[in-house]
Amino acid sequence: MSLDQVRSIADAILYEGYLLYPYRASSHKNRSRWQFGVLGPPNATAASFGEQPGMETQCLLAPRPGPAAVTVHLRFLQLQVREVRSTGADGVERPVDQLTVDGVPVLSWDEAVEREVVLAAVPLGDPTDTVHEVPGGEDSEPVTDARGAVVGRIVRRRLPLAFRIRTRTVVDDGFVRLSVAVRNEHPEQAATKDAAIRASLIGAHLLLRSHDAEFVSLLEPPAGAAAAAGRCRQSRCWPVLAGPKGTTDVLLGAPIILYDHPEVAEQSPGALFDSTEIDEILTLRVMTMTEAEKAEARATDPRAREIIDRCDGMSPAGLQQLHGLLRDPYRPEPAAPVEPAADVRDVEPAAFDTAGAPWWDPAADASARPESDAVVIDGLRVAKGSLVRVHPSRRADAQDLFFAGQVARVTAVLSDVDGGTHVALVLVDDPASDLHDWYGRYFYFAPDELTPLTVQETARHREENRS
Repeated sequence: MSLDQVRSIADAILYEGYLLYPYRASSHKNRSRWQFGVLGPPNATAASFGEQPGMETQCLLAPRPGPAAVTVHLRFLQLQVREVRSTGADGVERPVDQLTVDGVPVLSWDEAVEREVVLAAVPLGDPTDTVHEVPGGEDSEPVTDARGAVVGRIVRRRLPLAFRIRTRTVVDDGFVRLSVAVRNEHPEQAATKDAAIRASLIGAHLLLRSHDAEFVSLLEPPAGAAAAAGRCRQSRCWPVLAGPKGTTDVLLGAPIILYDHPEVAEQSPGALFDSTEIDEILTLRVMTMTEAEKAEARATDPRAREIIDRCDGMSPAGLQQLHGLLRDPYRPEPAAPVEPAADVRDVEPAAFDTAGAPWWDPAADASARPESDAVVIDGLRVAKGSLVRVHPSRRADAQDLFFAGQVARVTAVLSDVDGGTHVALVLVDDPASDLHDWYGRYFYFAPDELTPLTVQETARHREENRS
């Protein structure tokens, strides 16, 4: 499989959090950068707030007959300082935060350059240890006005980077456990925050492609690989199968937790960088920015300019496409074609007709009593106060995986308007469970994700907690 099929996901990770709405240099949340996956210089002082210099991922492979190997792609951003200089009447250039040319601002800013280092066909046998360098540099371009007169200059500077990539393998229950470790080897001390980030690998992540071997899912390993998968350890890098579902020859090691075979939503027309935001909401917010705010965003970063221009030029049909589709996750169906849409951006939505009744008022449905309603699970009645053991299976949230095997107390049993049943609960061993109760903020699971504790188990658990 070509890696081009997974680069859209890898690029989303590379730029996740790169620049946050409203995409302006003056925004407070854009004055402290950068994003996930930062490998800081090893000699950074405490005052520099430099991040840890290394990351490591361990994954499992099932070898086939033949000389198995893995190609390692390390991808990251190298910081590039963009300094704007103004040419004075005396002909001397001086650094400035902003230079306005013919009414258009030009800003000093920190950009980034994409980098990728490839270790081709690393054999799954002998360990490897290689040091790599990315050169620094300085580029310059004049700034001219409408008459062609030079009024300033833009200077871009990059520090050289040095880093080490190590690989090693161990045979475990018939599988090969591959470890890939990356460490920043910048030799100089970084005493300030700016110095530390300029010597860092930013958004660092791995793409691994196997040859004559198959990667094994660590999230859903086959029965024979479960024990070996449990012995894999991760440090700031989370491995998941990548590419189309069913493929096992590409693995993504990301600085954020993902599921196997992650995808970019087909409705998304391009990157927005603002972590976990919904494309539709963020696009509408960009449309509400003033022309002065948009001008500053365009001047802040070329990638921000692309976002502003794309949102400004979005058609009504494109905006409607962002609204997404309603799908049954257990019975996927092909999406219906999107019909051309009228321009509804300035039209008030129609009122929701509830025939005079509130959309959701507990008094409107006397049959709903979440605090006393119950559901039968494995032949046992589960209601408020029942203890259950959690077995997340629907994978609605990565956080759910951390609840596996935990004992929880039921706070309510609820039914939705589609006839589904949801069990609200708090973890018994969570120190903040009382606060969750007080705020009414619970975790919700389906009945088939819960196992009720028996009367004896409940008594024993409560006795242990009292002691």
